[in-house]
Amino acid sequence: MVLKRLGHEVIREVGDAPGLLTAVDQAQSEEGVDVVITDVRMPPNNSSDGLQAAHSLRAKYPQLPVLVLSQYIASAYARELFSSDSSGLGYLLKDRVGKIEDFARALETVAEGGTVIDPDVVKHLMGNAAADSRSTAMDKLTPRELEILKLMAEGKANTEIEQELYVSSATVAKHIGNIFDKLGLDTDAGNRRVRAVLAFLDR
Repeated sequence: MVLKRLGHEVIREVGDAPGLLTAVDQAQSEEGVDVVITDVRMPPNNSSDGLQAAHSLRAKYPQLPVLVLSQYIASAYARELFSSDSSGLGYLLKDRVGKIEDFARALETVAEGGTVIDPDVVKHLMGNAAADSRSTAMDKLTPRELEILKLMAEGKANTEIEQELYVSSATVAKHIGNIFDKLGLDTDAGNRRVRAVLAFLDR
């Protein structure tokens, strides 16, 4: 209902992980798939079947956008999901679906090849990072740089970061450049924004 209200067409609906794999294969051979939305927990095992199905789909269709929903904050699931190329991937808590504007923006970002991580998951990961006193490249970041990296991890574009922090585009660009430099992500690293978010998740 929500997807249709947002103007999207639901071409397949399934209730278990094997069905998801079959449905995507069928759709890809016919009309094609713009984005897959799956739960972490699905039958038949009601464990992380949906997450494993997402991994299998991405292995078979590397550019396929996938948005994973979870009932609870589970940083291990987030790390597992983003362990490889994270372009076109999203991880949201189910409560976020009720916030229609947030959900719509996240879905569009993932469908367009962006990366989205639920803000509450990011906060949880930030709390874990604060409790970890190991010296890493992440420790070199200033509080403002960490704040911007957190917003990047939430899938926010530079313009959204500017609006949220009330700073200029040049300031945001400068901070992001500093983040890349401190994390050792030179211009040859490829997709530095995604790599910075992954470094944040690892930390």
